[in-house]
Amino acid sequence: MARLATEFWVKAYLARLRLQGIAGYVMAHGDDVAGAVLVKLNTLDGQARAFQRSFDMAADARVWVELASGPESDVDAALSRQRDFDSDAWIIEVEDRAGRHLLNEAGLSD
Repeated sequence: MARLATEFWVKAYLARLRLQGIAGYVMAHGDDVAGAVLVKLNTLDGQARAFQRSFDMAADARVWVELASGPESDVDAALSRQRDFDSDAWIIEVEDRAGRHLLNEAGLSD
């Protein structure tokens, strides 16, 4: 199955967030075509969670898995290490006090 270019996916994700009144920002611009995407959820209370896409062999599907959670500074450090390892990766920051990130909605794991 053909995959969406990363830049297109990021733009669509940010648009979906905006439609729900959720703030989202590109914190690191990765490769436009094939860069990995890391999503940081900032709940604006000093805590954060980071997600990355993974492949679930049992379900034969892409899924979002938690990469890190806890104090925002710890999550930022984990994302920085990932970016050092993969400079083509995108980092998207989502800010929502209710903890909404929409990653579990249809179409966002593809």
